[in-house]
Amino acid sequence: VLSSRLMLAVTVALLVPGLALHAPALRALPVAPMGRLRMVATAPSLSIPEGVQLSGLNGQALLVTMDDVPSKADIKRAVPAHCFTRQTGTSLRYLAQSLAIQAGLFALGRAIPLTLAMLPLWIAYALATGTAATGLWVLAHECGHGAFSDNRRLQNGVGYVLHSALLVPYFSWQRSHAVHHAHTNHISDGETHVPMVVQGNGVTEHAGGEDDLASSRAMGKGPYGALQLLLHLGFGWPAYLLAGKTGGPKYGVSNHFWPTKPFSKALWPAQWAKKVWLSDWGIGLTLACLGLWAAKAGLASVVALYVAPLVVVNAWLVAYTWLQHTDTDVPHLAASDFSYMRGAFLSIDRPYGPLFDFLHHKIGSTHVAHHIDCTIPHYHALEATNAIKAAFPKAYLYDPTSVHRALWRVASNCVAVKKEQGSGRYLWVAP
Repeated sequence: VLSSRLMLAVTVALLVPGLALHAPALRALPVAPMGRLRMVATAPSLSIPEGVQLSGLNGQALLVTMDDVPSKADIKRAVPAHCFTRQTGTSLRYLAQSLAIQAGLFALGRAIPLTLAMLPLWIAYALATGTAATGLWVLAHECGHGAFSDNRRLQNGVGYVLHSALLVPYFSWQRSHAVHHAHTNHISDGETHVPMVVQGNGVTEHAGGEDDLASSRAMGKGPYGALQLLLHLGFGWPAYLLAGKTGGPKYGVSNHFWPTKPFSKALWPAQWAKKVWLSDWGIGLTLACLGLWAAKAGLASVVALYVAPLVVVNAWLVAYTWLQHTDTDVPHLAASDFSYMRGAFLSIDRPYGPLFDFLHHKIGSTHVAHHIDCTIPHYHALEATNAIKAAFPKAYLYDPTSVHRALWRVASNCVAVKKEQGSGRYLWVAP
């Protein structure tokens, strides 16, 4: 008996140090009698840093670790298989629906007299028609992602015509938007709404964050927020297409119509430069049609019936993209803390209400699912969203704040980020 006890003691003495050497994530609790020896796994945890202004997410995005983010295989298991399929007939029916609404509004617009006295009515027409036309924009966007149809020729044909009619270069934007999806909220490689960094290095980070903060503080939150709304919603989209504004530092000053010098060529590798030129043909044809229209009916007709609604479409586009990936407690990430799925789960779903969800095919209320797998068509996106929310509640982000309040919060408070000490996260600095 004494011999067996001695052998057992020697065995434990040899095994316990070995476990400590080969499994550093395990720690041994103090041992009294041998039967009470147990090992406990330790897991990393995060807390909300001081000074972070909370949104309706209440800091949730700051508490998510890499371990909380599911893999693509996990998503495939959680989401019903049919959500990843496309039905061409269904997509075409939604296209017909959006076109019918647009045609009806255009017919109403033609009945409005082109007089100064009718200006309030023309403003209402632009708001209504531009808001409805955003639905066509969303369907073109689905074509660019491969979510409209498995028939590639049909899909690219529909997308090319719709986007060209809205003065969007189809293949150019298809490429830059794919980069945005691949590097969502990446501080260097991101392609939209990449923030300025306090003490940024100007190479992998946008420098000048401290200057922007100083300007916002000098102006005051109200005037600064109003200016940002004007710049983003009024000029943000053409500034992005023409000069890559709000894109990350990796691609320099890019131009969606001119893929070569004097602009950066970094965004257009291999065959993409040729596709940019191909996109330009569609833009040129649209501009020619607008010129013929102006020559026949007058410039005022083109401005009232087409240009003013297009400004509203562009504002919707920027507002959606801005709010889908930005808020006061949603971080940006360095390469060390980034993965495709981590970036996708930094997208934010918001409550746009039944009217806008109907007109815009739920682009703002199901955007997390869209970033996880952009080939999910919009008519399956709500079902996919519900499955993702149920399976991964810690990682899924939904902010119940009304959209207009969220837009003001972002415009007036999201000025510049600063790298968190000891991590690869970039957090918004309170202005």
